[in-house]
Amino acid sequence: MNVEQPVLGRKGTLFLLIVLGAFPPLTMDLYLPALPQMTETFSTSHSRINLTLGAYMIAFAVGMLFWGPLSERTGRKPVLFAALALYIVASLLCAASFDVEALIAARIIQGFAGGGVTVIGTSIVKDLFDGRERERVMATVMSLVLIAPMAAPILGAFLLKVASWHMMFVFLAIFGSCVLLFVTQYRETLAEKSTGHFLRSWNRLGVVLVNPRFAYLLVIFSLAPMSLMAFIGISSYVYVDGFGMSEQTFSFIFAFNAGCAMIGPTLYLRLTRVFSVQNVILACFAIILLGGVAMLLWGGLSPIIFAAIAAFMTIAVIVVRVPGANLLLDQQQRDTGSAAALIQFSVTLMGAAGIQIVTLNAQNLVHNYGVLLVSVGTGCTVLWLLVKNRPFVADKVSQPFKTEAVLERA
Repeated sequence: MNVEQPVLGRKGTLFLLIVLGAFPPLTMDLYLPALPQMTETFSTSHSRINLTLGAYMIAFAVGMLFWGPLSERTGRKPVLFAALALYIVASLLCAASFDVEALIAARIIQGFAGGGVTVIGTSIVKDLFDGRERERVMATVMSLVLIAPMAAPILGAFLLKVASWHMMFVFLAIFGSCVLLFVTQYRETLAEKSTGHFLRSWNRLGVVLVNPRFAYLLVIFSLAPMSLMAFIGISSYVYVDGFGMSEQTFSFIFAFNAGCAMIGPTLYLRLTRVFSVQNVILACFAIILLGGVAMLLWGGLSPIIFAAIAAFMTIAVIVVRVPGANLLLDQQQRDTGSAAALIQFSVTLMGAAGIQIVTLNAQNLVHNYGVLLVSVGTGCTVLWLLVKNRPFVADKVSQPFKTEAVLERA
């Protein structure tokens, strides 16, 4: 590690990165089993209830643009404290909401705060690790973070049985409080703070964004996660309303999908011992495209088929996330907070767009989802083929790690 953590140590630091990374899936997936019930309780439409997801994601994205550059000026730790405190308050406001408008407003605050937590987690990874070690840490953290979307719907379904949906947000407030206590043991990792007026901190976003290599890769690696976020947005309606499953059964089949996602980071590390990173990424984009075709043809026939196609798509998206984030961060030697903010902002904003696109016509969600997968898979494949052998990509990725594998066994 570039900055020693005397209290947390290496394992404690990894645990901190895992819990910081768990905020987005936990905050989104915990109450997924309650979405159909909330639609009835508030006497509103799927699209309006999904605004509690979409509004959260947009605020989450904006929050990252605010907190990320600010952390370059103040340091990571003060931003973490402020964001976590606001997250706890917002979670309690969500729990106290008794109409959909109040819930959407509270979710916006919660998303804005959550953006700070997530972007600081990504920035700490860049602060502490370099090169292949960073890639390994990112893969390890991502694998364990994916326990959150696997466990969250099951926990949410349980809370729904013993209490109302309000209790889910109380749980999030408690979770945020525990993480806040843990952060007190973290030592600041930003080696050199930026100077000058606070307002100039956000100018760095523009500096990063005008880097054409960063901007091009940002488009590619922001499109792919649309597939996963759209699945999250429609899954409860497809399984519960479409296929007639109970909320409890839905939570288990959703956990199956999250369990498949856990394979992604480890699978990536193994595949890149044999194949080039560029070809692994290309194969994943092709799987998304083919998954869309399969979804259009067979996705609506049964929940098992729908879940199987979604599982392959999920693995492909998660495999791409590790090299995608690493490639993007490697395009910038400075302004890590701003780069991390733009990465997470774009992914989240495109994910929110994906949810809204597939739910515009609630009568045919599976078909809409299939069309989205085909569009995303085609776009990513074409854009990646244009740059995968260009120096700013080829020189930044490691080729098959056969030598490294031999050294590890030795």
